Amino acid sequence: MLTSDRRGFLKGTAASLVVAGFTGAARVAAAQTGGPKMKPTAQDVLLVIDVQNCFTPGGSLAVKEGDQIIPLINRLATGFEHVVLTQDWHTPGHVSFASSHPGKKPFETTQLPYGTQVLWPDHCVQGTPGADLHKDLRIPHAELIIRKGYRKQMDSYSAFYEADGKTPTGLTGYLKDRGLNQVFLVGLATDFCVAWSAMDARKAGFGALVIEDACRGIDADGSLAKAWKDMLGAGVKRIKSSDLAV
Repeated sequence: MLTSDRRGFLKGTAASLVVAGFTGAARVAAAQTGGPKMKPTAQDVLLVIDVQNCFTPGGSLAVKEGDQIIPLINRLATGFEHVVLTQDWHTPGHVSFASSHPGKKPFETTQLPYGTQVLWPDHCVQGTPGADLHKDLRIPHAELIIRKGYRKQMDSYSAFYEADGKTPTGLTGYLKDRGLNQVFLVGLATDFCVAWSAMDARKAGFGALVIEDACRGIDADGSLAKAWKDMLGAGVKRIKSSDLAV
């Protein structure tokens, strides 16, 4: 026969297990309606997108306030057992650079075999200081760095697939082999590499949650609003750092 103390203990334990077992929409809904905050589990991974010198103030493709999210990212990372970083890693003369297309200027577009390509200023060239992770990013327990965009004739916004939507980076297999099934995304820029990574995470079968205040966007010609619409349509969840128990 159970004593009242044991009943209380088991009841509390069961409630804790239910909260810990929340996934996707249930965890988000609970956190955003005054319920328990989401505590990252051993099956969750924090994906830190492109916090590099070129994308922060002073860089060749700087995102406004891109450096201001770094302290928050560092704090969030302490609450995750698993963290993966990404790094744009372009060749000199990369096809995504406006300088590789005579007569074209940055932020114009061109048609390439895999679709429409936005042309960018030269950025994140392999081995240059601009490609380095920002010096204030401090996540010593990060387990993997995924480099992307290193194929000269193809861009790659997403951490999961190159711009053709088919060529894998290897991240899908890595996460699945390790039993990780839900991705929390932070970094730069919301409307390009974060958004593409989030939608491709869903495409690969993972839960995907973008921590809005730990990202910053470029917002070129309405790109930020469109990115959120596309992400939400793909089943990506939009959350804030305050929804997390870290």
